[in-house]
Amino acid sequence: MVIITGLLLIIIGIIAGGYGAIVGAGGGFIFVPALLLLFHVEPTIAAGTGLVIVLMNSLSGVVGYSKQKRIDYRTGILLSIGAFPGSFIGVWLLQMYASSSFYILFASLLVILGVFLIVKNTRVEKKSGLQDSKNVSNQVAATTEQNHSEHSKPLAYEPKSRLLAKYLLPLGLIMGIFSSYLGIGGGWLLVPILIYIFRMSTHNATATSIFSLCLYTSVGVILQIINGNVDWSYVLYGGLGIVVGSQLGVRLSQKIPSRVIMQMLSVLLIVIGFRMYFQ
Repeated sequence: MVIITGLLLIIIGIIAGGYGAIVGAGGGFIFVPALLLLFHVEPTIAAGTGLVIVLMNSLSGVVGYSKQKRIDYRTGILLSIGAFPGSFIGVWLLQMYASSSFYILFASLLVILGVFLIVKNTRVEKKSGLQDSKNVSNQVAATTEQNHSEHSKPLAYEPKSRLLAKYLLPLGLIMGIFSSYLGIGGGWLLVPILIYIFRMSTHNATATSIFSLCLYTSVGVILQIINGNVDWSYVLYGGLGIVVGSQLGVRLSQKIPSRVIMQMLSVLLIVIGFRMYFQ
């Protein structure tokens, strides 16, 4: 692999790792389209290689988020249990139906989800207004300061209600299928579900998503390796960028408002989706 290609992969990895850690979706939803559009990699190889990148991104992200104590471990583990069989189904589907439909399905999912997130965040912004946002921010800051003074240690994530396994297990199954078939992890779909259906805060949802990705993508990676769908030259250079980018993303996520995080995810999904349509 020539030096210019390697440098380009490292840069793409840094961008994908940073974005992936911030929005809780892993870096695959940037890295896989880059392999397809820029390097003209076959869909099966792009998906397998992208899944390895997602695993590397999530492993690096978990290290940072665990220190910030933002992970709901119980939810992440239950999602992963459901995702394990889904990973087998996703790999099987990839082997059987990897064709032009791969592009269409991938692009459609990204665009639909991106539009949904833009609409949801626009409605929230209009409904609440700037003053309400300031009040919420002040209230959160005051609560945080009080808890720090009382306990003198970092705040851990404490869910308001324990999410039921009967909802998390089938959700994990869907995540596992998408993760292995598309090679981009399931966080791009999991994060909005945790936020808008299960009412988890944005920052905790992204951290929990990264943790669950770390667990269930490992099964998909093993299956992709067995089936010979991984190009290790892309993993080597892209992985270097992914590790650096994910650590940057973890640090930046603490300073980025929740609404901005969702806007980052929605705009990026739409842009990538439309690019793949025209491809």
